[in-house]
Amino acid sequence: MSEFTHINEKGEANMVDVTAKAVTERFAKARGVIRVSGDVLKALEDKEIAKGDVLGAARIAGIMAAKKTPELIPLCHTLLLTKVSVDFEVRAAEQEILCTSEVRLTGKTGAEMEALTAVSVALLTIYDMCKAVDKTMVISEVRLEEKDGGKTGHFQRQ
Repeated sequence: MSEFTHINEKGEANMVDVTAKAVTERFAKARGVIRVSGDVLKALEDKEIAKGDVLGAARIAGIMAAKKTPELIPLCHTLLLTKVSVDFEVRAAEQEILCTSEVRLTGKTGAEMEALTAVSVALLTIYDMCKAVDKTMVISEVRLEEKDGGKTGHFQRQ
């Protein structure tokens, strides 16, 4: 079993010391889904959401969230992100919108939390902007899909 790295010998929360870790290229990809009604899909397609360009605003919100992750998640390190992307796939047949985020950097610790935070906030933004049309939307399946770099190397969800 892995030890908890964010707990010191006294059982107190603490930030992991990454001073001695090697600087490597890091990459993380996360995804999540928001299930919406046909009314939301139609309003998006017809550009009739009163709050404006939903996916454009959600993309910017996700990128901003990735950059703010250390302010939102306790004990996360501040990272110099070199690339953050947030993309959407509207799946009308499934009545859902898939959100994918990719984060890149060169540093001593990974970008998994930044990618997950980007997806989460992007999906929350979609919910916020569309809630006047449908309050029953469901955000789910937020998960890490892939990461690379660092001591643990490459991970890809099967």
